[in-house]
Amino acid sequence: MGFSEMPTNMFVESSFWNFDALFQPQQHPARDSHDTFFLKAPATTTQLPDDYLEKVKQVHQYGGYGSKGYGYDWKRDEAEKNLLRTHTTAVSARMLYKLAQEKTFAPKRYYSIDRVFRNEAVDRTHLAEFHQIEGLICDYGLTLGDLIGVLEDFFSRLGMPKLRFKPAYNPYTEPSMEIFSYHEGFKKWVEIGNSGMFRPEMLLPMGLPEGVNVIAWGLSLERPTMILQGIDNIRNLFGPKVDFNKIKGRPMCRVGL
Repeated sequence: MGFSEMPTNMFVESSFWNFDALFQPQQHPARDSHDTFFLKAPATTTQLPDDYLEKVKQVHQYGGYGSKGYGYDWKRDEAEKNLLRTHTTAVSARMLYKLAQEKTFAPKRYYSIDRVFRNEAVDRTHLAEFHQIEGLICDYGLTLGDLIGVLEDFFSRLGMPKLRFKPAYNPYTEPSMEIFSYHEGFKKWVEIGNSGMFRPEMLLPMGLPEGVNVIAWGLSLERPTMILQGIDNIRNLFGPKVDFNKIKGRPMCRVGL
């Protein structure tokens, strides 16, 4: 499908790249310790691009690019807090900022598959540590129809053609969609990812040209595997309860992507 892999070797991320660069306000509940693992040591970072940080601050406080912003007192010390990344969308933000610094814009397709961390109660469909399939396409003239088409193509190649899309809210995408697939064991539709088009308040402060759109998605790795393999408890797939004999007995396979 023509994608290049993004580097995802930074489990520890700053709040700036994980939240602020994504136009997620500092009072958002996802930034609370009940949802996010913050580090005690090193608790903060000072390695942030000052010029870009100032633009992010301005769009949060006062708006711009057609937005009113959030109208609150944005604080740098909040953005400097270190955490275990809650999504690999932080990696997407870094890659798009890097792309925006190039002299001539060129369309890109990026993906990654790696681990993320959230302070969630563990149950049969939730873990505090799991994997995210991240992807984005950056180009002129992209639409929501392009996003739906890419997702349908991707999941059909995995053997999951039955999808549903539900309107959703994300601070950094508009429009936004949750993605569902049917789990025969649960006898219900299960959310397998989130997606949308990145907002101008996120893209334009980076320096990307006006008219460039980015369609993006963050998908679960474990839940589609549960659907494809008929597994009804995520803890049997990843974590200390995994049956190693079952892993050893599984043939290696290559998915035709």
